[in-house]
Amino acid sequence: MSWVDKLNAYVARSAVGRWFRLEGSGAPVERTGSKFSIELRAGLTIFIAMSYIISTNALILTDSGGTCDCDREEFGATCENDPAYTTCLQRMKLDMITATCAISCMACILMGVLANLPIALAPGMGLNAYFAYTVVGFHGTGKISYENALAAVCIEGIIFFVLSVLGIRQWFARLIPASLKTATGTGIGIYLAFIGLQSSAGIGLITANSSTLVELGGCPPEFRDENNVCTAHHMEGGPMWLGVLGLMLVGTMLLYRLKGAILIGILFIAIISWPRPTPVTYFPYTQAGDEAFAFFKKVVTFHPIKDTLARFHWDLTTGDFWIALITFLYVDILDCTGTMFSMAKFGGYMDERTQDFEGSSMAFLVDSVSITIGSVFGSSPVTAFIESGAGIAEGGRTGITTIVTGIMFFIALFFAPIFASFPPWATGPALIVVGSMMMQGVTQINWHYVGDALPAFITIILIPFGYSIGYGLIAGIGSFVFINTLVFIILKLSRGRIAPPNFDERDDWIGFVTQGGLKQNIPSW
Repeated sequence: MSWVDKLNAYVARSAVGRWFRLEGSGAPVERTGSKFSIELRAGLTIFIAMSYIISTNALILTDSGGTCDCDREEFGATCENDPAYTTCLQRMKLDMITATCAISCMACILMGVLANLPIALAPGMGLNAYFAYTVVGFHGTGKISYENALAAVCIEGIIFFVLSVLGIRQWFARLIPASLKTATGTGIGIYLAFIGLQSSAGIGLITANSSTLVELGGCPPEFRDENNVCTAHHMEGGPMWLGVLGLMLVGTMLLYRLKGAILIGILFIAIISWPRPTPVTYFPYTQAGDEAFAFFKKVVTFHPIKDTLARFHWDLTTGDFWIALITFLYVDILDCTGTMFSMAKFGGYMDERTQDFEGSSMAFLVDSVSITIGSVFGSSPVTAFIESGAGIAEGGRTGITTIVTGIMFFIALFFAPIFASFPPWATGPALIVVGSMMMQGVTQINWHYVGDALPAFITIILIPFGYSIGYGLIAGIGSFVFINTLVFIILKLSRGRIAPPNFDERDDWIGFVTQGGLKQNIPSW
């Protein structure tokens, strides 16, 4: 028995092992295949896969202008010509790096300890862009202030908490038809792969095109215009080919079932990308590259939050405030619900009879509390991250995985220059690989009955093409309700004489709702 096996056995027999239901712990319901060493590796994998959020969230929220302001009559609507405003934005960016690490640390640890799930939480991509560019507006040019938008996020978290305590969020999640839950996981897989193929958080193989929206790009960054369209040298970008190499290496290592394949692939490509005098460097000799490298060289640094802590403005009288709040609510509830159920199904936690997963009530409570805490730190809504699939693919099965991710975010508070410098072409291959793994569930969709198949397909394609889990799920639910309600009405009006030829092949969603599958599983609180 190796020292790793001895460590796994020791931890499993301890109180920690029983709490997290590790395999061999003697807990009433053990998590099959869960071992302490695997959980550590899975947690580290999730962190590295989502570490881009540290710098990306900070950049996006800084574009809102935050608490910074200037004389807009003198310096223009966006204040870009005011040196003091620029200095304030630099301080705001550092505040947001600290806030992102702190929020993610607390949220992940809470999820791990209380819900015992390998699902990481952090400020959500998409929601942060809506917060910064639509609600507050670029440099504060929107209809409500940054402080007022934070109040909307805080109220959203409180509403979610109440809904979770009453069990309404869980009930809503269980009402989603099984075919749509499965389709959501498949759609998220394609969404992950699509992100991994782009340049912002991936290898840069797919870029924008003014005519066809997307095209095969792969050009060096200096040959992209302001709209990210390749103007020349397609498929000649060194970072893109390095990302392809990473993808092939990870795929080969997975083929041989090498432990830590995804993590090894990410680290290998990142280390190659850090030296400067190479064509694949993450720090080119440009102004942005010089600034990034200067930050990278600090290695250890800590910036206390100075301008964004608890900066609320409780003006609830404007219509724009309520539009923002309602949008945050419905997008976040569908986004988070879809992600959590897809990760639970991917990890094997889903109860097919109840269409629920173990720890769902506590997971939703942790999500709602994290949203409110995030607003106190000055951030947009926190949500479940689809990159959690990278850790689940590595074997993560318990909350220890997310606790490790949370601890890594705590370490990142002091080593942000390192963890904010993983290039997107290093983490992109991991997203593509996890996306391919999440496609496995597509065979479980009922493709024989159009009333189930078409809404599932709409969900699958609109999640990546609409660039939103929430909107994809809305489209799927809407089409499911319309088609199947119409069939139900025709069936009743004809007294059962007019029915689809293969009506008996449908997923009996009404039976699930009315015959105990849902009613017997009311949340205990």
